[in-house]
Amino acid sequence: MVATSPLVIEPSNDRPAEAVVIILHGLGADGHDFSPLVPVLTLPSELAVRFVLPHAPSRPVTINGGVSMPAWYDILDMNLGRRIDEAQLIASAKEVQALIDDQRRGGIDSRRIVLAGFSQGGAVAYHAALTYPEPLAGLLALSTYFATAGSLEISEANRQLVTEVHHGTFDPVVPESLGRQGYEQAKALGLPARYRTYEMAHALCPEQIADIGKWLSQRLA
Repeated sequence: MVATSPLVIEPSNDRPAEAVVIILHGLGADGHDFSPLVPVLTLPSELAVRFVLPHAPSRPVTINGGVSMPAWYDILDMNLGRRIDEAQLIASAKEVQALIDDQRRGGIDSRRIVLAGFSQGGAVAYHAALTYPEPLAGLLALSTYFATAGSLEISEANRQLVTEVHHGTFDPVVPESLGRQGYEQAKALGLPARYRTYEMAHALCPEQIADIGKWLSQRLA
């Protein structure tokens, strides 16, 4: 389950939120990891966007010698297939979907909600977004892989979910080949997906942040 209440950043223009972006962090981090991103996205002033940054619970991670750390699921092997605890990933995806439900109960239309995730959080975002029963605004997959592509049943509501996939060309943690494979798997499911690469490692870069801001502005306009 999600460790604690998520970090919530309300719109900077003091207007009630009309759209929501949920961002899932990577292994060993927490929701605060992406809070510096919010003010540098330079979204249009007329957009009233709430950012929801949940925290993964602490759990033992096999590839790190069983040491406990914030993790959406256990990673059992760092081979190219990324052997993982799929049941834990699916449970985390359901928790994220519960956060989407909370936003909808607060008056946000599901079609005004974007789900994003970095690295391990991106694998959860793929599953949570594509199995959610109501249409979402978009899926942003950052330096990640599509862990459940071969097993999930995509919801009818999100068969045409606009999907943006970003990856670093010299990522030493999640090889770019896995990011590209995830994009190709998304395309094979019929999703209108786009793939972008950046000259960076396992991180974000200024050019990419500018592209994310543009993409969010388009999806939430």
